[in-house]
Amino acid sequence: MDDIVPGAAGGIPAELYEEADAARGYAAASRATSTRLIYDADWKRFQTWCAARGVPPLPADPVAVARFCAGEAEAGRAPATITRRLAAIGWAHKRAGHKPPQRADGAGAIAEVMAGIRRSRAAPPAQKAAADADMLRDMLRVCTGDRLRVVRARAVLAIGFAGAFRRSELVAIRVEDLRRDAEGIRVVIRRSKADQEGEGTTVAIPHGDRLRPVAALDAWLSAARVAEGFVFRRIGRAGQVTDEPMSDRAVARLVQAVARAAGYDPALFGGHSRDRLIPGGTRSVEQARGFSFKSLQAA
Repeated sequence: MDDIVPGAAGGIPAELYEEADAARGYAAASRATSTRLIYDADWKRFQTWCAARGVPPLPADPVAVARFCAGEAEAGRAPATITRRLAAIGWAHKRAGHKPPQRADGAGAIAEVMAGIRRSRAAPPAQKAAADADMLRDMLRVCTGDRLRVVRARAVLAIGFAGAFRRSELVAIRVEDLRRDAEGIRVVIRRSKADQEGEGTTVAIPHGDRLRPVAALDAWLSAARVAEGFVFRRIGRAGQVTDEPMSDRAVARLVQAVARAAGYDPALFGGHSRDRLIPGGTRSVEQARGFSFKSLQAA
């Protein structure tokens, strides 16, 4: 059966997004080749840091790891990114037959620093961290291949970020709501939580140079043969594209599973029911969409 994120034997099962066993999928996703590539890059970053300070990276002293994490925070790295790099350090130790520094004697230093980092960068209660452009790039990298669920995942992530859409807005988009021009596409949102008067709003989505949300959308429309009706549709267990839209819960599961496969903690991603696929869940609609547009232009 199709996987949404290809990986080592098993991958993330397609049923994950249609009420399957999420835990089994997350475990398989963590073995994805693309995830290992991201971990390799994080591990090399730590090795470079150690070399510059004359300390051994393997096995690493927990105090050194804690100092590395603190330095990453001071450099402006998001807690989710630091958490992923810490996981990569532990992963490299396991591969080499060493106990991860997070579990070694003196690991309390790491736990204390990480707790401080999370407190200093904590989001307001009940809000989840949103994916910034770098996170999204990592997430798109693990969505490789041409299977329908993978193609759909790329489109959902790229368009969701580009338009700073809520889940409910994203799944309600219809082909008839798309307007194309030389700059990209304009999506007509006919009614949303922020549009109490029901006048609708139009969201501009540029082509982009790297994330290329319009290309991701077109790839999905072509692969799924969607010419009218709902854009983001449910895929049946037999792999057939239905006429029904995805549910907002399916979008949430998709975002969390791909985040996990990219090396991020899925608990940090709420699926963006009220927030949007960008940093800062409390931004206004105008701020959010302006941020997305600038991020895409720079990406």
